[in-house]
Amino acid sequence: MQEIRNFCIIAHIDHGKSTLADRLLQLTNTISAREMTEQVLDSMDLEREKGVTIKASAVHMEYQAQDGKAYQLNLIDTPGHVDFGYEVSRALAACEGALLVVDATQGVQAQTLANLYLALEADLEIIPIINKIDMPAADPERVAAEIGQLIGTAPEDILRISAKSGINVEAVLEAVVARVPPPKGDPAAPLRALIFDSHYDAYKGVIAYVRVADGSLHGLEPLKLMATGAELKPIELGTFSPTLTPAKALGTGQVGYVATGLKTVSECRVGDTFTYKARPASEALPGYRQVKPMVYAGIYPVEGDDYPELKEALEKLQLNDASLVFEPEISQALNFGFRCGFLGMFHMEIIQERLEREYDLDIIVTAPSVAYEVLMRDGSTLRVDSPAELPDEGEIAEVREPWMEIQIFTPTSYYGAVMDLVTKRRGLYLREEYPGPERVQLYFDIPLAEIIVDFFDQLKSVTRGYASLDYQLKEYRADALVKLEIHVNQEPVDAFTTIVHKEQAYTKGQAVITKLKDLIPRQLFVVPIQAVSQGRVISRANVKAMRKDVLAKCYGGDVTRKRKLLEKQKKGKKRMKMVGSVEIPQEAFLAVLRLNDE
Repeated sequence: MQEIRNFCIIAHIDHGKSTLADRLLQLTNTISAREMTEQVLDSMDLEREKGVTIKASAVHMEYQAQDGKAYQLNLIDTPGHVDFGYEVSRALAACEGALLVVDATQGVQAQTLANLYLALEADLEIIPIINKIDMPAADPERVAAEIGQLIGTAPEDILRISAKSGINVEAVLEAVVARVPPPKGDPAAPLRALIFDSHYDAYKGVIAYVRVADGSLHGLEPLKLMATGAELKPIELGTFSPTLTPAKALGTGQVGYVATGLKTVSECRVGDTFTYKARPASEALPGYRQVKPMVYAGIYPVEGDDYPELKEALEKLQLNDASLVFEPEISQALNFGFRCGFLGMFHMEIIQERLEREYDLDIIVTAPSVAYEVLMRDGSTLRVDSPAELPDEGEIAEVREPWMEIQIFTPTSYYGAVMDLVTKRRGLYLREEYPGPERVQLYFDIPLAEIIVDFFDQLKSVTRGYASLDYQLKEYRADALVKLEIHVNQEPVDAFTTIVHKEQAYTKGQAVITKLKDLIPRQLFVVPIQAVSQGRVISRANVKAMRKDVLAKCYGGDVTRKRKLLEKQKKGKKRMKMVGSVEIPQEAFLAVLRLNDE
């Protein structure tokens, strides 16, 4: 155990985390030059394009240190986005140390801080590193002063490297060996192994990524999961180097994998604890919780015939991603589809892109909404994740919506612009901190519904790309929230239904109606479009009827003859309106979704 070091890398998006992992793999000869590609641990095309680690991975390295000893280094690569905060916390629980990587051109960012606080809570040894020192815009002295102020390390003790060109990367491995403590654990105690990630393999079932906390995993004895209670006989054990390499046993403190043979990831959840079925441990490792989706949206195939393919694609994605939930949903306007729950907007974007690319599907995603808690007058509480499901106003005592605490990191020159943006979105100012002379960190409370659509894009545009954002759920708060329905020809259209703040109902309703008026094709009768909230129409527009000129054949003559023809036409239109239905074109739905982005 004294020669084992378990560590992870924490960094903001695009600060060079995956590149540093590549260099460490090369230096320890874990990967031959022939097999080397950029971002080895980011195996998904999307990860490479967006520069973000989406799925955590682990790798086992052998390193001969300068003190003459051979060390086992286990690098656990954590996801880089705030939506995957729970996965990050479990990966950190499997480590004893963390490399804090900060870009020399950008300095400390919001997510660097969020993950740093998680690492400090997990009581990890932090090794600060300044990356990209060879960039023309690099300012390592300023960044070192920022980090020093943040965690109390002397600026001259902070490692300065360039992961891309390999400058000083050897010093990182030496720092890991010297400063990260070896794992603690009792080899004689009953087995307890933490699952910090998992993926699905078509041949071996669910492959759980584990860190052995106590005892050891050897042979293929039956195992039990302590949170879900599932029992299994493992098919294979091994380590990541970086491909799956079978091994006879995993000792205390080691990181590896267990091929379980289970058919769904939901049976083998991240954060759960493995123990032997015959000799179980008395209690599980702490920190396990079931992740709840925060953002909901409907996903519908553009062509109705693609429904079975969409169902199959979502089931396959769910095999690898237990946090994706979906259930069938029928919409009057969009026919058959699914109501899906996601961890956040980024998670939703990833699932959407994977459905379109990997499964070649044309899909429509409805406007995202959040899950509300509704307290009924009879004292019961409902969880509503689709606006159309909100009960009648008379039965509701109060509606509670999720509020987030957000931290915005920005240069001080954009202070006013950020304040203006957040207060317009019902945000409440909490406090501010100054980590550096030209930087400010602002804390706000804001409803999740206000930030899920385009808040991040707007924040980037008002600060010219310099601000960064981090958020976590704070609580559910009651507010004056109402259902806004759009009626076309007296019929409510469920796909346009939203839950909005009472004060915004009129402006949002009017904006949707103005847009729909131009997009709904003219019929042979007048089509009224109405925005309805709290049982009354708050905005209305008419799509004018197409008219045949029935008086064209009347050259002069008696006026009663003309009136008779007009009355006949009027009666026909009235009858047509009673039986006629309005087809809402696809563009109208897409335009209303885009309206949310403006």
